Amino acid sequence: MPDDCSGPRPDPRSAKPGTVQLSIDGERVTAAQGSSVAVAILNRALVSAWRVRTSVTGQPRGPLCGMGVCFECRATVDGRVHERTCQIVVRDGMEIRTDG
Repeated sequence: MPDDCSGPRPDPRSAKPGTVQLSIDGERVTAAQGSSVAVAILNRALVSAWRVRTSVTGQPRGPLCGMGVCFECRATVDGRVHERTCQIVVRDGMEIRTDG
């Protein structure tokens, strides 16, 4: 049985119907309408071999629970620091910073 995850990954930087454009750490990316900011960040990390964020001690961090309890998905969203990105739906023109 073929592995569904083995095919090529879509590039989140190309726009398609049902998508929105946003910026993550200054890079323009495309995300599916209705998905969370955390998903957009993770998709970008998968395509560009980039980590999600770094803790204050330098450890790599990223979404863990997906329901807003663990606070591991925090990022700056449209200038608001420490937002739980798993709880925010993407929209056109968002500015996301994962570095502080």
